[in-house]
Amino acid sequence: MSDDVMKKILFFLFIQFQFFLFLSAQNLKKSDVRSVMEEMFSIHIEHKELTPTLVKRSFKIYLDQFDTSKIYLLEKEVSTHLHITEENAKGVTNKFGRDDLSDYLAITKLLQFAIERQKSWRQEIERELLLQPESVEMASGESYLNFAESEEELKRRIKKQLTHLLWEEKRVHHLENWTIQDRVKVFDLWERRFQKREQTYLILDENREYLEKEKSEHFLAVHILKALARSLDAHTAFFSAEEAEEMRTGLQKQFQGVGVILREGIDGVVVVDLIKGGPAEKCGKIQIGDLLFQIDGQSLAGDSYEEVLSKMKGNAKSEIILGFKRKGSEVFQIHLKREKIPLEKERLHTSYEHCGKGIIGKLILPSFYESGDLSSAERDIREAMQSLKNLGELKGLVLDLRENSGGFLNQAVKVAGLFIAQGVVVISKYAKGEIKYLRNIDGKIHFNGPLLILTSKASASAAEIVAQALQDYGAALIVGDERTYGKGTIQYQTITNEKARAFYKVTVGKYYTVSGKSTQIEGVKADIIVPTKFAPYNIGEKYLEYSLGNDHVQAAFVDPLSDINPIDKFWFSKNYMPNLMQPRSDWQKMVPALTQNSGFRLEKDKNFTLFREYIKARESGQLIPPSKSKKDWGIEDLQMAEAVQILKDMILLQTTSK
Repeated sequence: MSDDVMKKILFFLFIQFQFFLFLSAQNLKKSDVRSVMEEMFSIHIEHKELTPTLVKRSFKIYLDQFDTSKIYLLEKEVSTHLHITEENAKGVTNKFGRDDLSDYLAITKLLQFAIERQKSWRQEIERELLLQPESVEMASGESYLNFAESEEELKRRIKKQLTHLLWEEKRVHHLENWTIQDRVKVFDLWERRFQKREQTYLILDENREYLEKEKSEHFLAVHILKALARSLDAHTAFFSAEEAEEMRTGLQKQFQGVGVILREGIDGVVVVDLIKGGPAEKCGKIQIGDLLFQIDGQSLAGDSYEEVLSKMKGNAKSEIILGFKRKGSEVFQIHLKREKIPLEKERLHTSYEHCGKGIIGKLILPSFYESGDLSSAERDIREAMQSLKNLGELKGLVLDLRENSGGFLNQAVKVAGLFIAQGVVVISKYAKGEIKYLRNIDGKIHFNGPLLILTSKASASAAEIVAQALQDYGAALIVGDERTYGKGTIQYQTITNEKARAFYKVTVGKYYTVSGKSTQIEGVKADIIVPTKFAPYNIGEKYLEYSLGNDHVQAAFVDPLSDINPIDKFWFSKNYMPNLMQPRSDWQKMVPALTQNSGFRLEKDKNFTLFREYIKARESGQLIPPSKSKKDWGIEDLQMAEAVQILKDMILLQTTSK
């Protein structure tokens, strides 16, 4: 697996441990489980009530979401729940209608037993590792596909995980001397992280005292809702209030604060990064590695990581005083004002290179974002293209969506609309067969020259809408992995509504582009294949459990206007229909020649030859040392470099065909 992919996976795992995700200002009750699920059933594309099939799925998910790494439970302990009979599953559905969740509570009791057992084993293994650190070989963190067959195997898995955590913290904290005190601190840190997650199943607080009934009932309801929601399909999900807040930040690409990224370390809470443009970065006095020990004059000693994060929050323009300690330096304090901070790293990145007397623009779009202050993906791209045009003739453009996993649907429509005239961009089909059309009615094409969309197996959802729509209209060629991710479903969500009583997203329909194609499962096919770092991996909708199937609808190059209000149809007939974008074929006619040229270049390129060898090794399951991966083929972005070369071929072929 590539270094970048591994970093993302480690970051995801880090987030799982770092956040105590199930706290909410409004506690859920057991009766809320049925009412929330009824809300979701009422709009889901396929499932309208709890069925035995969904019960069986939810039991499996309930176990998996607790023991993802398969380091708590034994196969014989979970077998009954994983292989529940049809008759018993029907009984669960009947109980569900009476708000009787006793079957899920029974699973929870099993999990509580497994937690207590593992905690005892962890203490035993930690003592061994404390006394004999040098005799323990470095181990990699692993997740297993199946539950352990015996207690001996389960113990081995736990030891391997703890060994990996020990060595990883040694690396992160540069613990060269590796004293017993350092190892004690590492295990104390990870015990806190384990317990944060385990507490929500044990129904105990951090002091191992029983929680009040309403809080314990809330935790149970959250776990059950997560399992039930996920059982409907691959993209329906329930979220805690904290998860919803994180997702809102991700969608809007901005958050409110001072711009310090913190991590719970062995000596306390430390700064691991500063957000560019934030108050902390602009003050110039805070450094990565600084230890945060005080907020507004109050010591953080004894505070949990979650309590520290809570104290960091506040309203925009409010002041906060942070006290830091730095190695080799005295204690110092910083006065900062909280601000709305745009996440610049997560927004559009623009660059260019010269091509003859003009330039080729390169736009990297991480997601289709939108926030209330008029910042959006479409606006940023439009302004970037204008800035590029101000530098010289814009002869070609690469829109890089390789790591774009989606975002706001309306932004996908607007971004596609920058490169086509009037016409349908997305067709939506819902549970009852209702069809709606999302259109570009601007009529202005902001760039009509050679356009390439760089995609990968990781390009998903809104990114696939844009790629497929522009391919349908012939406005762009697709370059990258053989196919994209394959997410062609539509979700209704309450996440962006901060006052929602419950936060969830539920699949309500499928989308199709103007050709009537759905990207579901199949993804967007590349016109010219230039494999990316994602090529060796089984990434995509077809690898997910409970994915919906692929189908198609009638093409809409001639817009039927069937969803337009009769009052508005006259305007559309007069101003919109006569100016519909018709598919162009000039770029597609070039594909054979472009493919041949690209193949010749890549075959002769030593760096790309090494990259292909790397891909083949990954596909065959060979382990490649990090030192021999990226360095072997250089640091250049091979796919972007080839995309630019293909663009130059397009420009040349366009010129010679005139």
